[in-house]
Order: sequence, then structure tokens, then C-alpha cells
Amino acid sequence: MVRTVFGDLCLPSVAPAHEPGGSRDGTEASGARTGPYDTVPYDTVPYYTGPYRAAPDGAEPYHAGPDDAEPSDAVLIEASLTAPERFAGVFDRHADEIHAYAGRRLGPEHADDVTAETFLVAFRKRHRYDTSRPDARPWLYGIAGNLISGHRRSEVRRLRALARTPRDVDERGLHEEERGAERASAAALRPVLAAALARLSAAERELLLLVAWADLSYEEAAEALKIPIGTVRSRLHRVRAKLRRHLDLPKENV
Repeated sequence: MVRTVFGDLCLPSVAPAHEPGGSRDGTEASGARTGPYDTVPYDTVPYYTGPYRAAPDGAEPYHAGPDDAEPSDAVLIEASLTAPERFAGVFDRHADEIHAYAGRRLGPEHADDVTAETFLVAFRKRHRYDTSRPDARPWLYGIAGNLISGHRRSEVRRLRALARTPRDVDERGLHEEERGAERASAAALRPVLAAALARLSAAERELLLLVAWADLSYEEAAEALKIPIGTVRSRLHRVRAKLRRHLDLPKENV
């Protein structure tokens, strides 16, 4: 028997994209998704309770006790190796943030699937987590980015569609948009900036948006992408130069 891990946002059980039998678009031969979040066997993934989740019928939901006040992500992940329900704390902290990021990158039609898949992958790989790192955000964003990369064409199509959206852009507004590029939401992108982002390579766009939309530091972006921080700095310098050329802005405005 299977039941949704994430409550009323349920799906039929499917293999995740990173395992045999699954695919990056979340479908398999036995059927297609009918909703945003996956279902899993009780004995393989913990149930979660809260706004997105429901415990199995008759089961006692996990509640943090007084000794569990604000444990770090690393503490929760390590504890989940023997008490899988503790991983719920990681989901509760970061699911909305990952969902928002996926929605900005791919649109709402993919955000639910990417979020569900991110936490399923994270749960299954939690034994590999470096518990010397208290904050799991870079790790989770790295997983989400790998899943988003499977939708690269969808992302570029979305950006190109936004680029075709009629909107009057005066020169002042254009400069302000570029100065705020690292704080912008895809839903509010000016067409000219959307077009510029579409011209970046997938790796360039991934790095820029981890810093811009996920609000990761250079160190955290390096951790998420598993590259040296010096590489992050040099790549961002090149990406900003590209955006400056695409947007025809003077150097000081980037």
C-alpha cells in the first residue's frame, strides 16, 4: 500500500528521475503523474505532517520535543538515519523555498514535481550528506538544479515567451532592472532581461540564478555546484559581462 508523503498534493507512485524506470519528466511506462507530489511505500520514506502532509491512518505523527528546538539541518539529517521521520524537519524548513525557486525557473506547471523529486532524492541520499555543514540549502539547491536541468528546453521556451511579452521599457527602467537582476523574479522579468537570460548557457544561468533567486552566497553556490569558489567568481564575472552586452548597458550598471 502506498499513500502520499506530502498530504493532499498526491500522485500515483512513480520511480524518481534518477533511478531506473523513471525519467526526468516524471513519467514511466505504467502511467503518468496526476498531481504534483509523489507517493511512496511507508517502509522506505517517512511520513510528514503539516500543511502539505498527512500521516498514515492510525499512525502517531512525529512532533518535535523540547530537546529538538531549532536543531540544524545537519542534526536532523543525521538523526533521520535511525529515525527517518526526523527528515520532516528539513522538508518543513525548505520546501516552500525550493518550490518558489523551481517555479521561477520553470513555471508553476513543473514546480510541484521538482520540489517533490528534490526531497525524495535528498531523503534517499541523506546518508551521503556532509554533516559538518549545518545548513542543507546548498545541497538541496544542487539537487533541484540537477532536476531542473532535465527541463532545460522548457526553461528556455519560458524565457523566450516572456521575452515576447509586450511591455514598454524606458532606459531608466532597463538600467534599474539590470542592477536588480540578482533580486528579480521570473514572473516579473522585463522582456529584454528574459531574452538575455535565454541566451546564457545552462551552466551560466544555473550559477547566476543560484546567487540571484536562491540568494546563495558565493561559497554556498560553490557547494551546490561542487566547484571551487574561485570558479564561481570567474564565471559570474563572465556572465555579468555577457548580460551587459546583451542589455547594452555600461559596465557600472552591472
